[in-house]
Amino acid sequence: MNKVLYIILISLFSLTIISCSDEEEESTTDTTAPVITGVTAVTTPTIDSTPNCTFSSDEAGTITYGGSCSSVTTSATIGNNTITLSSLSVGTYSNCTITVTDSAGNASNTLAIPSFTVAEPEQMGGSIQGGQLSLSTAVTTLAGTGDNGSANGTGTSASFYNPFGITTDGTNLYVGDTNNHLIRQIVISTGVVTTVAGTGDNGSSNGTGTAASFYEPQGITTDGTNLYVAGNKTNLIRKIVISTGAVTTLAGTGSSGSANGTGTSASFNYPGGITTDGTNLYVADYGNSAIRQIVISTGVVTTLAGTGDNGSSNGTGTAA
Repeated sequence: MNKVLYIILISLFSLTIISCSDEEEESTTDTTAPVITGVTAVTTPTIDSTPNCTFSSDEAGTITYGGSCSSVTTSATIGNNTITLSSLSVGTYSNCTITVTDSAGNASNTLAIPSFTVAEPEQMGGSIQGGQLSLSTAVTTLAGTGDNGSANGTGTSASFYNPFGITTDGTNLYVGDTNNHLIRQIVISTGVVTTVAGTGDNGSSNGTGTAASFYEPQGITTDGTNLYVAGNKTNLIRKIVISTGAVTTLAGTGSSGSANGTGTSASFNYPGGITTDGTNLYVADYGNSAIRQIVISTGVVTTLAGTGDNGSSNGTGTAA
């Protein structure tokens, strides 16, 4: 009898241990899913066929893409994650999603990448456009009285003084009003003319709007966000933020020269024409007989082509 009771007690004790072990395993199982949120959306419209976007995750894990987008980046870390989307065709993308699955198999919420458009780059007047403009052969006067002046106004009630460079963002025209030492804006749909930047006196002071000064600005181009102005008499390349009118010096010492370098350590000699591909600026450096390149994001200036001497020889880079 005692032997039977002993066996029963041992069996019950074993079952208790197994039960406790099972409870302990269940209590340590990870059932918490990662949480992901958007940080930086894809710029829209963009001419970049492999654009970036950034999201944050509170857990590391494997990234899964949904919709029309994918990426070679498949691992997420804790914190911000910047991904480069795989090459996309021209069009609008509104169904792209991201999820993150942790090592325990828990899937995060589905993060929708905000709708964005990949546009076909097209060079028109130094401005990157999203599509072709519909143009006719009819010639009309959009703005200007025909007499020298600096009056703002609408259409033919506004005046200019030797306007030179011109560019567009598709909605407005921007004019280097050379002898007024001003940068002017014309709303294409209405003909309304305003002054974006410049005091009206020659100078090279940075500032905002009409507190900044120019000296016979000539070449002008835009990437849709900023204007870039070649200062023929100041030997400077200036940047104007369209939304605020803030004017800064992107490149140039202010003295004539041909030195490559970064920002204000580089020099120019009567820079005239200027254009952009959205990543770089290209400057016709008239007095140096050279074509210069400026990386917009860094201000790094290099000589793309030209020996620096007058001539018309073809060749590669600085051999031409």
